[in-house]
Amino acid sequence: MCLVAWSIEQHARFPLVLASNRDEFHDRPTAGLGWWPARPDGRQILAGRDLQAGGTWFGLGSRGRLALLTNIRAPQRQRDDAPTRGVIVPDWLDSPLAPEELWVRTAMAGHNGFNLVNIDLVEGRSHWMSSDRPSPQRLEAGLYGLSNGALDEPWPKVVALKDALASITQDTLARHAPRDHLVEQLLRALQQRERAADAALPATGVPLEIERALSAICIDMPERGYGTRSSTVLVVERVIGGGAPRYETTLVERSVASAGHPPVRRRVTLPHWPPLAVSEPLLVPLGDDRGHAPASVSPADRHPIELQVENP
Repeated sequence: MCLVAWSIEQHARFPLVLASNRDEFHDRPTAGLGWWPARPDGRQILAGRDLQAGGTWFGLGSRGRLALLTNIRAPQRQRDDAPTRGVIVPDWLDSPLAPEELWVRTAMAGHNGFNLVNIDLVEGRSHWMSSDRPSPQRLEAGLYGLSNGALDEPWPKVVALKDALASITQDTLARHAPRDHLVEQLLRALQQRERAADAALPATGVPLEIERALSAICIDMPERGYGTRSSTVLVVERVIGGGAPRYETTLVERSVASAGHPPVRRRVTLPHWPPLAVSEPLLVPLGDDRGHAPASVSPADRHPIELQVENP
């Protein structure tokens, strides 16, 4: 994953909204969004998978955890023999450790530069971790953006995606539009290919022509076999009515058309994810929620991934 914007507890109806693009070489084998094999303890992961090195760039855990990872663009510090960063996300989703404890283990593993955002929606805690920082930084309610630099570094595409997420969410609320309206508009925003002016480009150590190409929200570099491979949108909504209040989550992954292949969408709706929080909730429950204990997603709740091939 190379670009992501998300809002935490900015609106009562949509306490968590996230939009992201994954950029990668087109010939790197990848499995799309899907359920990974369940662990013996019942924990489950919903994520895509890097079939070359293993691991993933973004995923959900059945017990209310979310994690995403971006690489830090620092070619002068890149090591060919470093272990894959893709294991960091599933390690977080599977681990019972607190972020501070997990960070000690991760920081000693020798990975190339990375950012990790982890959100525990049951414990009510969210952190940003960076290989360039000595310790995790706790994230409070707010609007955030991240690419291949530091958190909220004002790269043009980071600023543009944050602004789009905020305005699209506000428009959806003002219209009283359904959740799908928010999802579709965010997917559209993730397809923007406009490049930034040279004066606004960051200096990350790559040649200027590459820096220009990488400045777009949706990257297209066919001459290098590289670009945006997929877009991901996640929306958590508070659902009131028809029984006890609950959260419901829609997660959509959309592949980007390439080499004559139309985009493919993978979509899943989780009617009880995240489990209701009970201690220091990040997503502050409504009053009636406080009597509910957290719950796991049972095997019966492995909701199917809906596939849709878009018309060319």
